[in-house]
Amino acid sequence: MPEQPVSRRRLLAATGAATLAGGTAALGPATAAAAAPAAPRIRPLDGPRLVLLGTAAGPPPEASRRGIASALVVDGRTYVIDCGRSAVTQYGLAGLKLAGLTSIFLTHLHADHIADYYNFFLLGAQLSNDEDDLITEPVDVYGPGPAGALPPAFDHGDPPVVAPHHPTPGLKQLTEKQIEAFAYSTNVFIRDSGIADPRTLIRTHEIELPEGTGAHPLGPTAPPMEPFEVADDGTVRVTAILVDHGPVFPSYAFRFDTAHGSVVFSGDTVKHDNVVRLARGADLLVHEVMDADFYRAAGLPPAYLDHMLQSHTDVTEVGPIAERAGVDTLVLSHICPADPMAVSSAEWRHRAAKGFSGRVIPGEDLQQISLRGR
Repeated sequence: MPEQPVSRRRLLAATGAATLAGGTAALGPATAAAAAPAAPRIRPLDGPRLVLLGTAAGPPPEASRRGIASALVVDGRTYVIDCGRSAVTQYGLAGLKLAGLTSIFLTHLHADHIADYYNFFLLGAQLSNDEDDLITEPVDVYGPGPAGALPPAFDHGDPPVVAPHHPTPGLKQLTEKQIEAFAYSTNVFIRDSGIADPRTLIRTHEIELPEGTGAHPLGPTAPPMEPFEVADDGTVRVTAILVDHGPVFPSYAFRFDTAHGSVVFSGDTVKHDNVVRLARGADLLVHEVMDADFYRAAGLPPAYLDHMLQSHTDVTEVGPIAERAGVDTLVLSHICPADPMAVSSAEWRHRAAKGFSGRVIPGEDLQQISLRGR
């Protein structure tokens, strides 16, 4: 087995000890300025907690928020739920260790939920960073299998089809193709730096639906059903249920039950009874939210407006969902519009609280919520 790659910290210690000992003055003013940290890290809470890595809906990149991604930290294990834009960077800023990453769960395969998925392995499992941290043990990844069919076009036209030989890949093929796409870089690093073969560090699990659900990629995509088990590692038990995210199939909500509390992630969905079934009695419900009035007034193209209304939950609807489920705390995430200048946190909280007797938290990037403080 090849030796573990030398980290940049060790390399600096071995080759530049005298320079480092002299502090930033020894580097010169220009270099010293460049060495200043680009972004502060947060101080992690102790104990089991939810970390909102990114809270923006997508796919368009928003300057005010990072892409949708969350992490659940329980008993030294970290479970990532969706991997939106900048998830890997946010993971580090949150004080989380790559070596502690146990599993990744993808609610569905829209680009804004998987943009940073392979970066955990492409960047986080090759060379150790300056803190000697990297992924060294296999990570279990759970997500949808192939959809099986494409929905008709919004305008009933005949649009082009990308990759017509495999137009609806699932998690396994998505992962395989990303590994292949970066083969040159990976192969060179394997030869000159002794990195691990990424294929040994990713264990993909395409979620299989129970028989008899009646679900179909062309509808119904989320018929009434009971939650079913996806994973149980002895620390966290994960169950799932189908939700209605417009034409996307399959699209899941996940529930994480732990000895310290339970957390439910709605994924992307319209108001749906399946979310209520999954979230019943949970401590935290992390639910996507949009302001439908904002988009109606924005003059969006018909196809885009139709997508928003047929695929997402309006802020006026999430409170009653949480109330019916009997959850303690409602956390708003996958926020659209993401810009706080468009809709403030106070406004999100005020409108989401209508019809809900519990606590409402408008999510912010890198926010931590203790499971013990429920």
